[in-house]
Amino acid sequence: MSLTEIAVRNVKPAEKAQRLFDGGGMYLEVAPAGGKWWRLKYRIGGKEKRISLGVYPDISLKAARERREQARKLIAQGVDPSTNRQAGKAAQADRSANSFELIAREWFAKHKPNWVGSHSDKILARLERDLFPWLGKRPIAEINAPELLAVLRRIESRGALDTAHRAKQDCGAIFRYAVATGRAMRDPSGDLKGALPPAKGGHFATITDPKAIGELLRALKGYTGSFVTSCALQLAPLVFVRPGELRHAEWSEIDLAAAEWRIPASKMKMGAPHIVPLSKQAVAILQELKPQTERGPYLFPSERTRARPMSENTVNAALRRLGYSTDQMTGHGFRAMASTLLNEQGWNKDAIERQLAHAERNRVRASYNYAEHLPERRKMMQAWADHLDSLAAKTL
Repeated sequence: MSLTEIAVRNVKPAEKAQRLFDGGGMYLEVAPAGGKWWRLKYRIGGKEKRISLGVYPDISLKAARERREQARKLIAQGVDPSTNRQAGKAAQADRSANSFELIAREWFAKHKPNWVGSHSDKILARLERDLFPWLGKRPIAEINAPELLAVLRRIESRGALDTAHRAKQDCGAIFRYAVATGRAMRDPSGDLKGALPPAKGGHFATITDPKAIGELLRALKGYTGSFVTSCALQLAPLVFVRPGELRHAEWSEIDLAAAEWRIPASKMKMGAPHIVPLSKQAVAILQELKPQTERGPYLFPSERTRARPMSENTVNAALRRLGYSTDQMTGHGFRAMASTLLNEQGWNKDAIERQLAHAERNRVRASYNYAEHLPERRKMMQAWADHLDSLAAKTL
């Protein structure tokens, strides 16, 4: 005789376990302590087995019968419901172990030691605020481009377009890490090129907050890649020339005794020669670099041949390695950093512009002014280097 919901609800525990059968091998087991479990008895491969169908009242009589029928269909196909359930649990555990959040946190932990504190804090906040709530529990291998785009558009919808682009970059790095560690087949963020409106442009990314500059300088000092690249990174904020001018610098242009770098007109964007006064700090970097590269023409030669300068992407790639995205800092950004702070400090605007080698509106004057304000520029460049030292020393 089949059970009824009323009978199941009203059955009382006894001194010994009770079994109330419903048919098809399913029964309700009532424990002396009062617990009620749905169970299914079945035979497969000539062996009698049992599995649980759930606990009453969480699983009603109707729900238990539905589970019984699902199990009986598997048995009819020669599939053991118990084995099938174990396989399902294992698959779910595997999905959880390969979730987006778990892999993202693993990726973050791997890279955090190489990032400055403010940068790692921003990345973690972005992950926890904008990505984990919607992607965190998803198996990373199952996330596709449309799903990722929906999350990024949620960020864009609140007017945070720059953050959406940065979140996309973070996702790309996380997916590539998952691919490299064998937990995903591809990076779907690559399919989203052009899907988001471009971030606001017009200026090279830079850092002007004094505390953040100090963190950046300490990161540059601690760069663990190529020694030549490390020197380029440390010299860049001291001389704030254009990236192309820096990587094409030649030893024949450097006078360490006079603490001066004279760049010929042929290398300058504006077609006029340029003098870069070298601070004591800049000279120290070049003195350390010289034994390494003076056998070739370039201060910063290519790793493949001394006959060519380093790649135009070397400095920016090193900044990326240190954890600075293209929206935060670029090689060109050292110029904007210097310009902003030197103007704030009250230095002669003409001296600043001359040191930046910006265009002279008066073309006749332009051909004669490469040494203009030179004494003041020497003073300014040393004061600038000393100021950077003081920022780098402030860790609070």
